[in-house]
Amino acid sequence: MSTATDVVTTPSGRTLDGLVPGVWTVDTSHSEVGFTARHLMVSKVRGRFTDYTATITVAPNVLDSTVQATVQLASVDTRDEKRDGHLKSADFFDVENIPQILFESTSIEALDDEEFRITGNLTMHGITKEIVLHAEYQGTDIDPWGGTRIGLEVTGQINRSEWDMKFNQMLGSGNMMVADKVKLEIDVSAVKQEA
Repeated sequence: MSTATDVVTTPSGRTLDGLVPGVWTVDTSHSEVGFTARHLMVSKVRGRFTDYTATITVAPNVLDSTVQATVQLASVDTRDEKRDGHLKSADFFDVENIPQILFESTSIEALDDEEFRITGNLTMHGITKEIVLHAEYQGTDIDPWGGTRIGLEVTGQINRSEWDMKFNQMLGSGNMMVADKVKLEIDVSAVKQEA
């Protein structure tokens, strides 16, 4: 029988089945940290980072939970080696001097029992600014190895110029080559850690 300390509830009082308080570590082999930016204003470039760590510390009141993540920028992958090299340069991420992105949540707000607004500090390119992410709870299940997993879909948007990444080139039309807005698309599979 569950007790008040081993279940997680939403502000409406709903118990989130299978979700228990504790530390959940993101399984990078079943998760993805992706982004999309407009290129030449007529197409999209999609990329991802393949080297990252993230921890979700779930509290009995889901709104007291926290998220921490670290992304290694050298792992950027847009399926184009030349473009990836440019992204790693001082024009964009400046990987040689600032190799990581850090994210730490500061608050979580319930939109309903399965959707949440996560506010936190994103440190990138030596600058820390507040961002807002939208997270949708996908449920929990037991995997074939006996672990308990949580699924989340997370989306957001940033303006790269706010982190002093202003490189661009003017097109013949007067538009810029690379959009300032970057969409974030993150699929999370996290595993409950033993106490």
